[in-house]
Amino acid sequence: MQKLDNKEILDKMRNRAEEDIENSKCRILICSGTGCLASGSADIYKKMCELVNEDPDIDIEFGAEIAHGNGPIGVRKSGCPGFCEMGPLMRIEPLGILYTKVSLDDCEEIFERTIKKGDIIHHLIYKQDGIEYQKQKDIPFYKKQTRLVLENCGHIDPEKIEESIAQGGYKALEKALFSMTPDEVIQTILDSNLRGRGGGGFQTGYKWSQVAKQPEKIRYVVCNGDEGDPGAFMDQSIMEGDPHRMIEGMMIAAYAVGAREGYIYVRAEYPLATSRLKLAIKQAEECGLLGDNILGTDFSFKLHINRGAGAFVCGEGSALTASIEGNRGMPRVKPPRTVEHGLFDKPTVLNNVETYANVPMIINRGSAWFKGIGPESSPGTKAFALTGSVKHTGLIEVPMGTTLREVIFDIGGGIKNNAEFKAVQIGGPSGGCLITPHLDISLDFDSLKKMGAMIGSGGLVVMDSNTCMVEVARFFMNFTQKESCGKCVPCREGTKRMLEILERIVAGNGKLEDLDTLEELARTITETALCGLGKSAAQPVMSTLRVFRDEYVQHVVDKKCASHNCTALRRFIISPERCKGCAKCARSCPVNAISGKIKEPFVIDNERCIKCGACESNCAFNAIYIES
Repeated sequence: MQKLDNKEILDKMRNRAEEDIENSKCRILICSGTGCLASGSADIYKKMCELVNEDPDIDIEFGAEIAHGNGPIGVRKSGCPGFCEMGPLMRIEPLGILYTKVSLDDCEEIFERTIKKGDIIHHLIYKQDGIEYQKQKDIPFYKKQTRLVLENCGHIDPEKIEESIAQGGYKALEKALFSMTPDEVIQTILDSNLRGRGGGGFQTGYKWSQVAKQPEKIRYVVCNGDEGDPGAFMDQSIMEGDPHRMIEGMMIAAYAVGAREGYIYVRAEYPLATSRLKLAIKQAEECGLLGDNILGTDFSFKLHINRGAGAFVCGEGSALTASIEGNRGMPRVKPPRTVEHGLFDKPTVLNNVETYANVPMIINRGSAWFKGIGPESSPGTKAFALTGSVKHTGLIEVPMGTTLREVIFDIGGGIKNNAEFKAVQIGGPSGGCLITPHLDISLDFDSLKKMGAMIGSGGLVVMDSNTCMVEVARFFMNFTQKESCGKCVPCREGTKRMLEILERIVAGNGKLEDLDTLEELARTITETALCGLGKSAAQPVMSTLRVFRDEYVQHVVDKKCASHNCTALRRFIISPERCKGCAKCARSCPVNAISGKIKEPFVIDNERCIKCGACESNCAFNAIYIES
């Protein structure tokens, strides 16, 4: 790989990479993100490579109609385009076609009909409400998004640095090194009001300025890629699909604060992200974009990767830096802050993946451009992982200030199976529940804080009317309690006591006074826990208690769960009118809780019933149901 000793060589490399893409006859981009790989996209990529290699000089009949050249057909891996539930995904350029749910058996037909002739294979095209959407940009899921941080995911091969450079990669670094002073870089980020996308929404530029003014000259830049919230995969997709964008953001931060070394902390469950980051760093080092005297300047920067061991608490800054140092990942008392005494006790810039990925755009386009997107107090876009009971799950990016209604019903297509919307859990275990009256609130840091919720890293779990909110609270408390590092008593013991109470309630053994105890414990933990994760541990319980208190009361007073999710609170009934007396239910009952005479209605002894539901599933006459 050519060594980029100055910016002129970088510009030549960029022009050459752009020409290579433009001169290709066509490009076949196969999603190779974690989700699509799990669905078999690696075999699809291999098969398409074989088909192209068997006929490398193929004549493309539609080529004359498209502004592409006579170079080779490019079969490329891509990062996640975001439409995860429709994978494996294949994008064909320059036609702009997005094929969904592609199988290995579809490859030859795609090659013969679409690649050679430009024909559309209609059964692979996405359809919604009877309308066929051939182009990716026209699909409703994408049409209402503003993909800036994610703009390259699905459009470039993340394993080839040339493709990133062709799309403007490292142009912002070049601008910073040759046209801006470190102070000007920091001022630009300050003026943009870029707020950290990791959850707290702290102003990025202010954090950088605090590190830059420290008397200690050894400084570090750290990227938090320990995305531990259940249902969140935004940072994962950036690291897998466009790793050089994040690396460039870290390099600009390092230049701004005078750091010469950086660390990327990646969660253990992201092996693909780790391998692609390692490859990206290796390629950047080989061409001189990482290392000593970058682009012939005095700026030198080296990057290291540390893999976490699966501890959720290592998403907290001081626990993360302790883990990198080789110590047990546990938070420490603050102050001092990370900007003063962070990694190896040195001043440290610590931001998450999405925050760094925003930096190159701000440097290239200016702070005024960035502040023109979304509300002034929370400008820019935000990536969300949209999951749960929604028709179109996946990774989305929208301007800050977009409403929940737009996200769930316009982009997400509404509630799955046309069920009734009930709530959305936003911000993971540290977040809160929002309900129907909140659908039109602005998704930004300040608006959500007023509602007792938070954006967090960006997980959105949509729930319908069949969801038990008490069980949701128990699920998140179970997660938080298991992930507590145990250092401080409020979090270690308090979450355990709250979990025990919630488990009693869903088991049908709860009491009304348990609700008061939950609130008291939640307040104590929030006010006295050591770190931010502990302080927000009780948030899912508090928000569900506030909004769905009637469900808690129903569980403890009536011993019923309206959604029938809590197994212990189910009560199976046999309808005398529908029962034919066939005895099939009695034969299927593992504890002999059903009795009766043949050709007469049978009955269930609910004292002996273990709520397994075998009787209901085996009844051919729909005579058995759960009491409402």
